[in-house]
Amino acid sequence: MPDHPFSQNMDLKEKFRPFVICASIIVWFSLALQFSVSLNLSAGNYLETTKIFLSYFTVTTNIIVAFCFSCLSFLKWNETENLFAKSSTLTAITVYIVVVGLIYNIMLRGIVSPVGWARAADELLHVVNPLIFLLFWIFFVKKSTLQYKQALSWLIYPLLYVIFIVIRGYLINKYPYPFIDVVQLGYPKAILNAIIVIFIFWLLSLFFIFIGKKTAKV
Repeated sequence: MPDHPFSQNMDLKEKFRPFVICASIIVWFSLALQFSVSLNLSAGNYLETTKIFLSYFTVTTNIIVAFCFSCLSFLKWNETENLFAKSSTLTAITVYIVVVGLIYNIMLRGIVSPVGWARAADELLHVVNPLIFLLFWIFFVKKSTLQYKQALSWLIYPLLYVIFIVIRGYLINKYPYPFIDVVQLGYPKAILNAIIVIFIFWLLSLFFIFIGKKTAKV
């Protein structure tokens, strides 16, 4: 029998299927809400809003989370048929969305003070959604198959994002986050900050694998 990341009890899978369906709705709603807020700020310019919207790691990661929950809601929960049913994929996504929450709440909170619906979208994307996915990982994902070597492959997504942001910033002279803003910091400082962030991804990946292996033995 293949080693699934979820409990082998099919009845249990069906019991927490409502969790992933509700989670999917919440995450998609938060993305739609943020897009609506951004659209209003750009006076209804859909193209400009979309370009800016997709330049944020927070947004792209929440989109991945939304697709993951949607796939788990409607597709088979089988590693050979569903990428988002793999333990390694689910743990990597957990790392990504947890980093979103940590960096925002430790480094970026307070830089701007959104109000109304903008505040609601902000809290959903940076606090609620990371907590939802973390709880999903803790309670529903089987972790016994995780390997430390997987941590390196999980760095591909954040590395590609950094490369994209650097190239985009060079072309338009704008950066989505202050800690990688070459205009304000210069290339040496911005690149150092980017390396530190990637290192945080790697350390957190190792931490989740370690915790996963420990809890799998309990």
